[in-house]
Amino acid sequence: MIKNGLSTAQVTVATDWLADCAGCHMSLLDMDEKLVQLLELVKITSSPITDLKQPPASGVVVGILSGAVNNTTNLEVARQMRERCQVLVALGDCAVLGGIVTLRNFFDLEEALKRAYVDTESTVDGFIPRSEELSRPLPVRPVDQVVRVDAYLPGCPPSPEAIYRLIGELLIGRRPVAQGENLKYD
Repeated sequence: MIKNGLSTAQVTVATDWLADCAGCHMSLLDMDEKLVQLLELVKITSSPITDLKQPPASGVVVGILSGAVNNTTNLEVARQMRERCQVLVALGDCAVLGGIVTLRNFFDLEEALKRAYVDTESTVDGFIPRSEELSRPLPVRPVDQVVRVDAYLPGCPPSPEAIYRLIGELLIGRRPVAQGENLKYD
């Protein structure tokens, strides 16, 4: 099924989302019976679909990342996906362009944290949580500003048809090209 010397056995696919909403992954699930057809061709190693939260093992053929990088955990996930995947796809406007969440970059982070944790009545103890266990916030960036990306599928979220077409093209060894009629912006 796969060209360029890749096996005709099931192709390993890993998906993950970084910061922001889960709309792109929900659009993936909206493929319904087409998703079942894909599952005959792919082995999903990590994904919200399978509820596997660990990063993919090495040797993944196609990695799909949605969401923007906005903290140290997101940065590490993006780096691990790039390291372990032959082809990395940026899925959705946040991964491709940074999306609307990049508006956060225009505000002073410390002031925003103070307003959220110290100046708000609903805050329990009135302090900004800081711990080695918490991800450190970073300026919001699209995925390709932190790792190399091989294919892009914009949209907010991309339509299930566009995602299906993209994955199908990758599975037969072709470089996908997003077609205007398949792009969706809500």
